[in-house]
Amino acid sequence: MSEPVTARIANGIGAIAAEDWDACAGADNPFLSHAFLSALEDSGSAVARAGWQPVPLVIDGADGRPAGIVPAYAKSHSQGEYVFDHAWAEAWQRAGGEYYPKLQIAVPFTPVPGPRLLLRDPSAAPALIAAIEAMVAQHELSSAHATFLTPEQLPLFEAAGWLIRQGTQFHWHNQGYASFADFLGALASRKRKAIVKERAAAREGLDIRALTGAALGEAEWDAFWTFYQDTGSRKWGRPYLTRRFFSMLGERMADKVLLLLAYRDGQPIAGALNLIGGDTLYGRYWGCTEEVPFLHFELCYYQAIEAAIAMGLQRVEAGAQGEHKLARGYRPVPTWSAHFIPHPGFRRAVADFLTQERRAMEEEIELLDQMAPFRKDG
Repeated sequence: MSEPVTARIANGIGAIAAEDWDACAGADNPFLSHAFLSALEDSGSAVARAGWQPVPLVIDGADGRPAGIVPAYAKSHSQGEYVFDHAWAEAWQRAGGEYYPKLQIAVPFTPVPGPRLLLRDPSAAPALIAAIEAMVAQHELSSAHATFLTPEQLPLFEAAGWLIRQGTQFHWHNQGYASFADFLGALASRKRKAIVKERAAAREGLDIRALTGAALGEAEWDAFWTFYQDTGSRKWGRPYLTRRFFSMLGERMADKVLLLLAYRDGQPIAGALNLIGGDTLYGRYWGCTEEVPFLHFELCYYQAIEAAIAMGLQRVEAGAQGEHKLARGYRPVPTWSAHFIPHPGFRRAVADFLTQERRAMEEEIELLDQMAPFRKDG
């Protein structure tokens, strides 16, 4: 796109036609779909009053349709992001600045890597980044943050001079396994036996059902909402998502949902929500009304591995944090974010911090990977 381009700010996700959005986002990552992001908006989960004002940036192509889109939000806080910048905000405000509002380029409440420049025309990328920077300047925002970037898009932000931050998650990788037993065979004997015992203890007396598509109804969403509320109130003080969001998820993309529910005597007592991508199963939320030893591991990790193998998927991404995933066959991988901070002094301070943090992250990943439970001979 060598011609001068003009970017526009759309009035929310719903102001952009679903077919135009999805032509830019692609079909592999369900969290970037118009169905998912519009459900967050339409359900009142990611809206201005919740501190997530949708301000998607759009560059139109010669055909009048979007050539590139940035899923951007004006943020009045740093909740629901999973790349923590609270210390940056405190430092900036102690120095007399206003850190909020800031611009967040992300999927709300979702620590899932994916492209943050949604490109029908790849040549629109530099112009989109320039538009982000112009928006920060024009609206006097402190900064812009593109979180959980794919490695493929990192060079685009690096070339524009953004600061790069590294984090860590734990993902399971399918090495061509034909079954869960095949996966177990790749583990060291002691780890293999521990998992077999955990699974037996977790499933005793329970009926575990994997539900998708037409099998998802309001009764199932009511049950999961109860589980989600319990976990959300303990983790964040209040749940981020509204009850209506889950119904919308079922209405708009049920075929991309895998809901695992555990029943005792016909009553659901625990559940784990996953979304199905092009080559990845994404674990998102879990909750329960009855504490059962190891049931969290069973529903969130082992059942997810079984489902991924059955569907021929290459990965399971089970969300943020959790070194306990390591013993269950999930390996540490780097995650990436990019940060635009126009103030020179503040930028220098953050850059120094990120240099030290990245060194520590690289060392941590190397150490954790040596602790993986796989057989050393295979």
